[in-house]
Amino acid sequence: MSIVETLTDPNVLLPAFVMIAVLATFYTLAVPYLDRGDLDKRMKSVALEREQMRARERARMNADSPQNKASLRAQHNTSVRNVVDRLNLREALVDANTMNRLRQAGYRSQNALNIFLFARFVLPFVFGALGAFYIFYLGYLGDKPLPMRILATIVIAYIGFYMPNIVISNKVTKRQKSIRRAWPDALDLMLICVESGISIEVAFKRVADEIAMASPELAEELVLTTAELSFLQERRAAYENLGMRTGLDTVKSVTQALIQAERYGTPLAQALRVLAQECRDQRMNEAEKKAAALPPKLTVPMILFFLPVLIAVILGPAGIQVADRF
Repeated sequence: MSIVETLTDPNVLLPAFVMIAVLATFYTLAVPYLDRGDLDKRMKSVALEREQMRARERARMNADSPQNKASLRAQHNTSVRNVVDRLNLREALVDANTMNRLRQAGYRSQNALNIFLFARFVLPFVFGALGAFYIFYLGYLGDKPLPMRILATIVIAYIGFYMPNIVISNKVTKRQKSIRRAWPDALDLMLICVESGISIEVAFKRVADEIAMASPELAEELVLTTAELSFLQERRAAYENLGMRTGLDTVKSVTQALIQAERYGTPLAQALRVLAQECRDQRMNEAEKKAAALPPKLTVPMILFFLPVLIAVILGPAGIQVADRF
């Protein structure tokens, strides 16, 4: 019981939390200076995606042989996949939107899906066990009735079940924000390449090289689209995959313009010019909305922090004089 009393003692928990907060602050301030960047590594991995796609397509075409099917299964025979296959988690937890969300987050391999399903299966038990330990063993919520404590444990386990979805959603949001910010500049560069007579594959590759420093995520998607354009049988599928992987309406509108230009021979430069201007207008509107929402957000901090200081500075000398006289 001495360990339990030590872990629940406020005199021990408060310095521990303060130490963790200080270390987190120093880590947050030091990470930008210690980060070397993984742009080269990510671009190299994307460059190898074409060869991987070619190998997958060759394996799919030769998949009619039972021997090849067995070799393909043995190639990805990992412990996580064994758990997923034995428990049939794909049928229970995967819907039509799961793979799209993983692709939008930047995870395109089958192993990423297996890890995601394994996490959704294991984390509820882990969170439930931790919740039961703190609630029933350490005595938190001890003044509450037993059904309330059981309900709290179930809620904690439920949070663990949806924790992988929350992580993927945050990853998708950050990735889409980076792509949305650099997309108008990428369209301008693509317009210059198209008007100069460069093919769309070379234009994508050139834009990916130029935009890599501003948005590695967008450069990664463009390089992958270049590989698909040079390998897939239908170019339309490559454009649709780009819009599906990003999940942005502005990107999907550009891919539709590219598909129409491929099918009907419509002028692509004019469509790209109009779409680039629309993207810039949309980005300006979002900046104006944030600027318009800033004054209401600053009202409460000004009332709580600025006005008391101003009142103390203005009325302080007068209060001191009145106190000296009386």
